[in-house]
Amino acid sequence: MSVLQGSLLDLADGIEVRPLGTAVQRIDLGKGAWVDRRTGWVGGADELYGALRRDVPWYAERRQMYEGIVDVPRLLTFYGEGRPLPHPVLDECRDALTAHYRDELGEPFVTAGLCLYRDGQDSVAWHGDRVGRSRDEDTMIAILSVGAPRDLALRPRDGGSSVRFAAGHGDLLVMGGSCQRTWDHCVPKTARPVGPRISVQFRVRGVR
Repeated sequence: MSVLQGSLLDLADGIEVRPLGTAVQRIDLGKGAWVDRRTGWVGGADELYGALRRDVPWYAERRQMYEGIVDVPRLLTFYGEGRPLPHPVLDECRDALTAHYRDELGEPFVTAGLCLYRDGQDSVAWHGDRVGRSRDEDTMIAILSVGAPRDLALRPRDGGSSVRFAAGHGDLLVMGGSCQRTWDHCVPKTARPVGPRISVQFRVRGVR
């Protein structure tokens, strides 16, 4: 299992949720889809990674794939609405996202799904978060990444070039607008030596 090497650029004294505001960069993907990016949103993110790695009740899933049952190549946990989050900084992150996107989104972020990518062989296949209201409605999925950077790749569902965003050490990516309906995304495997990463996906009610 890979060991996290801390970022020399993260000089925060303790864990710090930094402002969003004008530090958020929006990338227009077309057809109503977009990605917001805020690098270094959470300072002291390596400390947060250590706490989540230690305290979250990680579990492995097995799923039907073609004609067999296979292990999901990452560890997971899910915090539904009303369930206490595993670290108070995640409550602060969720509240900050709700405040920043209140006018555009019109509702709060209420759930958090966590994934632990232990090394470059852990991944998630191409998909869109289209379970629930996101199948027919615009929504937002906000992803906080702590630990080593990994690529989040996106490609249009009707064909076309893909784009990639590297995220780790406290970076934030928000997929919004029609993104879940018109684009798919994945975290691809990599043969490069990479350290472990935890992603925290904040969602609104009725979206998975």
